Amino acid sequence: MNKIIKIIYIIVGFLSIGLGILGIILPVLPTTPFLLLASFCFVKGSERFEKWFKGTSLYKKHLESFVKQKGMTLRQKLSILLFANAMMAIPFIFMDSLGVKILLILIVIYQYYYFFTKIKTLS
Repeated sequence: MNKIIKIIYIIVGFLSIGLGILGIILPVLPTTPFLLLASFCFVKGSERFEKWFKGTSLYKKHLESFVKQKGMTLRQKLSILLFANAMMAIPFIFMDSLGVKILLILIVIYQYYYFFTKIKTLS
């Protein structure tokens, strides 16, 4: 069972890398969260893949500063937040429930609060 879980982590890691690479090309898809997910999955799935991923230029360019300096550039923050907001706008528009809409608004407010008060902004 443990091997199966590790294989799932590795597969999700590679899928996340693929989405992260697409995020470099497509402005609506954020790169950093997918690469963070890939890094997490490789840590859980395989020490060999973790070392490989941390040695790639993709990791060094997009994640190393976040991991080492515990921060993101303003552009990284905004691209993540705008993508997340676009995804949350879909249920907001189509849901008739006032409670769900209020919950989504509170989540968006918390996201902005967290990103701009808890995560350091790098120049």
